[in-house]
Amino acid sequence: MQIEEILTRGVAEVIEKDHLEKALGSGRKLRVKLGIDPTSPNIHIGRAVLLWKLRAFQELGHKAVFIVGDFTGLIGDTSDKDAERPMMSEADVKKNMKTYFAQAFKILDKNKTETHYNSEWLKNLGFIEMAKMANLFGLHEFESREVVARRMKAGKRVSFHELLYPLLQGYDSAAVKADVELGGTDQRFNLLTGRRIQPLYGQKPQDIVMMALLEGLDGRKMSSSWGNVVNITDEPSEMFGKIMSLRDELIQKYLLLCTQLPPVEIEMIQKGLSSPRSLKARLAREIVTLYHGNKAADLAEKNFESKFGKTRGEVVPDYTLKKKPGEYEIVSILVEGKLAASNSEARRKIAEGAVEVGGTKITDESAKVKLAKGSLVRLGKRFLKIE
Repeated sequence: MQIEEILTRGVAEVIEKDHLEKALGSGRKLRVKLGIDPTSPNIHIGRAVLLWKLRAFQELGHKAVFIVGDFTGLIGDTSDKDAERPMMSEADVKKNMKTYFAQAFKILDKNKTETHYNSEWLKNLGFIEMAKMANLFGLHEFESREVVARRMKAGKRVSFHELLYPLLQGYDSAAVKADVELGGTDQRFNLLTGRRIQPLYGQKPQDIVMMALLEGLDGRKMSSSWGNVVNITDEPSEMFGKIMSLRDELIQKYLLLCTQLPPVEIEMIQKGLSSPRSLKARLAREIVTLYHGNKAADLAEKNFESKFGKTRGEVVPDYTLKKKPGEYEIVSILVEGKLAASNSEARRKIAEGAVEVGGTKITDESAKVKLAKGSLVRLGKRFLKIE
């Protein structure tokens, strides 16, 4: 995965983007941090969005640093809550985090991942250290956070331990010497806190990559407490069926955030499969394949079809054309393949931006394109398949 895609696919905001882009192109091995609190026993595909982004950095040769927040999980993050999040018991945290690393390694390369529990350093953090970090912030900064301000305006309680959470997450970044931290947009304040704390320990501020939040099956934010989740440990048939219940308007976002399909292919799928049901079936297959493999995805689809009917809506070409693999002038292919009535019409359509080969738009009338068996050529809403 290239640098541009890492910094754009599913990304809502990058803090110090120019600096990070330069660092990624320098050849230096960066330490890229992601922390997840074990607030439930399962990692869902919303959280997996961040794990896949960490994997993308890993594949570029950078060090993935994955932290299970067994200590911060006790405190509780209020970033996305409209009410006070009560502190969890140690027993609940231990129960929830039992398989967190094993789940994460469905996505991350285990042999290239540095792992930690943040209790390694936080349980021994003294008052003086907390006071030094707290001194970097004013109470007004915590009060100005949207979720806190909204609760205070409504007369709801904001406990003191909630104010401590960002300091603990920020200290994590100093503890592992993070160059980059990943998080959702709801984590913005916490991520920025890490940037403020690191210089206290002689470190340069980390860059930040914030990912768009993934809505759950019902359109609200994906959350285990609401039961609108798809867990990466769900059985294949259950996972497939859940995706088929997804609201139609979320299909495109799920294709982008929850699959590893290239953006060009996603665009092509959307153009070729007009039925939301067919699109969801393709989406479900991709997601099940990611976590369980092709055979499991095949069986899950068959199980679904046995209950609810056929799901498959493949791209059905309007025309087919037999050609040996090779390079051909696009104008002649459009005419020979009956997508255009004449060379002049083919050129006009190319100039209008209506022609694509393999999902790539063709704008040069004199272009030669590489074709092979199965290649798709599109003009407007019509498709030509090379056989």
